[in-house]
Amino acid sequence: MKAIRVRETGGPEKLSYEDMPLPSPAAGQARILIQSIGLNFIDVYFRTGLYKAALPFTPGMEAAGIVEAVGEGVDTVKVGDRVAYAGTLGAYAEFSLVSAAHLVVLPDEVDFESAAALMLQGITAHYLTHSTFPLRKGETLLLHAAAGGVGLLLIQIAAKIGAKVIGTVSTEDKAALARDAGADHIIFYTRDDFEQEVKRITAGAGVDVVYDSVGRTTFEKSLNCLKRRGMMVLFGQSSGSVPAIEPGILNAKGSLYLTRPGLAHYTATREELMWRAGDILKWVSQKSLKIHIAQTFPLKEASKAHQALEGRKTAGKVLLHP
Repeated sequence: MKAIRVRETGGPEKLSYEDMPLPSPAAGQARILIQSIGLNFIDVYFRTGLYKAALPFTPGMEAAGIVEAVGEGVDTVKVGDRVAYAGTLGAYAEFSLVSAAHLVVLPDEVDFESAAALMLQGITAHYLTHSTFPLRKGETLLLHAAAGGVGLLLIQIAAKIGAKVIGTVSTEDKAALARDAGADHIIFYTRDDFEQEVKRITAGAGVDVVYDSVGRTTFEKSLNCLKRRGMMVLFGQSSGSVPAIEPGILNAKGSLYLTRPGLAHYTATREELMWRAGDILKWVSQKSLKIHIAQTFPLKEASKAHQALEGRKTAGKVLLHP
């Protein structure tokens, strides 16, 4: 089979398209014939070495496909099932081995591209809005990278709940996507000071929660946008890691809460995974949650896909196809 391999960490050029032997599923595993692969910033973190994996490795944490073989003891899926998963390294390939406990069978109404675009970022948007900071009707949030893959899904979920969304974007095209998803206010961070704009929009009150996947360049001002006892949810670092913070700052700025969640801790049990995946797949099936697929690349052009993602040239989801 063909797969992308990383033999040393670094830039997009470190993604090598290679031949590999077809893997055999062990007990509890299924072999998936991959149809579509989701690209996420976590893939960049692994490629650069920010997140550690034993070299060489096949990157990719999200895919959809067909169960092609199962190992001993597997009873949650069967050969021929249409499935998707998130959180297992090795998706940049024609086949992958995945624990059957991590696989979700797809409804007939959800195609492979939609599923590959949905699992990691959709589940992330779900846990951010339902568990990390359970949004309530009437609350106000600030969302950075509002036109990104998580952003467009989170806006729609927040709108379902009845929360007010302030989103930051860089271009008019991205602003149009965020507005179409349901954002109430748009801030162009390339021309305006988002802290001042948030205070203007909220009449100085600030927001209940900030959802920030950008990190270093937005973190400090994001804290200043929060209400007393508001929550800062840092769930990514596309601009770089946030510097160390003195906890007393949180007190000085209003007894703020700060959390750094991760998907694995919010899908730690099969029951929790099925709750979150079940909700988002149901919403897509009912056409109440829309997915925006920005670009698709052949698997062998994974380096170009990474360049587009890191260069902020995408809005919505980027997919790879074997």
